[in-house]
Amino acid sequence: MRILSFKRGVCCIVFLLFLSSNCFSQEAKTSISQDARFEQLLNEKRKINSSITINNRYKIQIFTGDSENSKKALTDFRKDNKKTDATIVFNTPIYKVWVGNYKTRIEAENKLQSLKKKYPNAFLVKPNK
Repeated sequence: MRILSFKRGVCCIVFLLFLSSNCFSQEAKTSISQDARFEQLLNEKRKINSSITINNRYKIQIFTGDSENSKKALTDFRKDNKKTDATIVFNTPIYKVWVGNYKTRIEAENKLQSLKKKYPNAFLVKPNK
């Protein structure tokens, strides 16, 4: 009787080991499905982040005033200069419109001379870090 129960116990253990090895097996396949709009959103974020960088770059301030007029000045500037970066910077309680992202002062001054025709109050800005 003891021999039968021992064989039965061993068979049960072997069966359970075999069953458990099948239960915990995994496949090494990984598939990622990504929405196409996600990449577009990422590109927009990169563009915005690059325009915000103000470290050691020269900018030209073309407008200072309230929120509505600064938005209007920004849209007017973007209509004429589609390739130039432009952004609104808020320093309590004034809104400023900064354009360009120039590495050298010479580049910025050349652009400033051409912008002074339309924006006579424009001046050169070198923001702090």
